[in-house]
Amino acid sequence: MRILIRGGSIAAGYGVGKGYADSLREYCASKGIALINQSRFKENSFDGIRSFDEDVDPFKPEILVVHFGVDDAFECVYRSEFKENLVTIVKRARSRFNPLIVMPTSQPFENPYDMQAVYNYYRIIREVCNDLNCEVVSVHTYWASWLEEKGVKHSDLVHDDVRYPNERGHEIFAHAIIQRLEKIIPSYL
Repeated sequence: MRILIRGGSIAAGYGVGKGYADSLREYCASKGIALINQSRFKENSFDGIRSFDEDVDPFKPEILVVHFGVDDAFECVYRSEFKENLVTIVKRARSRFNPLIVMPTSQPFENPYDMQAVYNYYRIIREVCNDLNCEVVSVHTYWASWLEEKGVKHSDLVHDDVRYPNERGHEIFAHAIIQRLEKIIPSYL
């Protein structure tokens, strides 16, 4: 079984030695599952479509994790374009190898203007997942609950450029996604 992650900066582990994909790789290895990460810094959903034939299609993963949103929001990809891009990726994957598709959101933001901007993209992720029967992982709500439960400050989990989580922040991503995968993977093994 193969899981492939295709996303932007956060999924690529920008700015950290160990990103959430590395933690997922360790988890998957313990289950005998291969994890491939085809994510890159500063790539958005347009890049996901452009590189699909090289980055995703040859691997034909049973589970495809599509993790775009923050780079799209901050690189001025229109919300309508973002939604259309996600739908295109899902339909292309399903027509070629029919994987289960998982779409995580990303972290919340303390600045209310930044949060409103990215929340619009998180809402689109949820809509696409509902419309096309994909699995959503609401990392931003998991993160917020984790902050409250642990009494940690948001700034302890992100870099100075708050678009990018630090290694502790990536651990939260990993926990949220692993929780969802644990419910999904048994049906594939």
